[in-house]
Amino acid sequence: MDQIAYVLWCFLVALAGGLVGLVLGNLRLPATVLVASSPGTAAGANIGISAVSAATASIAHIRAGRINWRLFGWMAPPSILGALVGGYVSGLLPGDVLLFAIAAVLLYSGLDLLRWTPPDRRASPKEDPPDLDIRAAVITGAIIGVLGGIVGLILGSLRMPALLRVVHETPQRAVGTNVTVGFCVGVAGVIGHLPSAAPDWGVLALGAAASVPGALLGSRLTGRLSEPQLVRAIAVILLVAAASMVVEAAV
Repeated sequence: MDQIAYVLWCFLVALAGGLVGLVLGNLRLPATVLVASSPGTAAGANIGISAVSAATASIAHIRAGRINWRLFGWMAPPSILGALVGGYVSGLLPGDVLLFAIAAVLLYSGLDLLRWTPPDRRASPKEDPPDLDIRAAVITGAIIGVLGGIVGLILGSLRMPALLRVVHETPQRAVGTNVTVGFCVGVAGVIGHLPSAAPDWGVLALGAAASVPGALLGSRLTGRLSEPQLVRAIAVILLVAAASMVVEAAV
């Protein structure tokens, strides 16, 4: 029964994540800990499932032209490097304090996006917005990568509001770009876990198998939402993620 419930939860998390461009590993992690052989192997399995889910969603977004490859090229490398640095220093910082801080940022970001209104753009949705900030993408990618490396999460939930509010990417391309960067960070996270605590491969396979159809379905629904609807959906899921992190830090 535990495994059936876990499969269903992984599917639902991937469905919501594929829709709004988030991997939502923080929502999956507590359930993964319950079914894995140890917390360490659960963390590795959770990151691996996140990578599979992100890769699956990315395929649909690539086909739909919802990825800014120029932005991806600038944001992915510092995100990966930041995650490696964060993993190295993870033992030097109190994880619960950091989780509370990230939850506060998610709460603020979710409430802020609920008030979001579409900017007046003359460019095509598939062209770079005139105010696209590549330097901000590099900086925020590195910072979020470090934070994710410390707490063992991809943290696309922080990268998404940064893409919308700081980098000024359009919502639909922010969704596709975010999950594609998340895939790269997830692969780096799995590799980083191999020397100390290899993932629970059975749990990883189970969660990945459930996440693939969910991520595919969610990413295909992205294009059916208007920009305001998509941003509101992102905002609601950020608020849920914030509450999840508060509970995780408290426990």
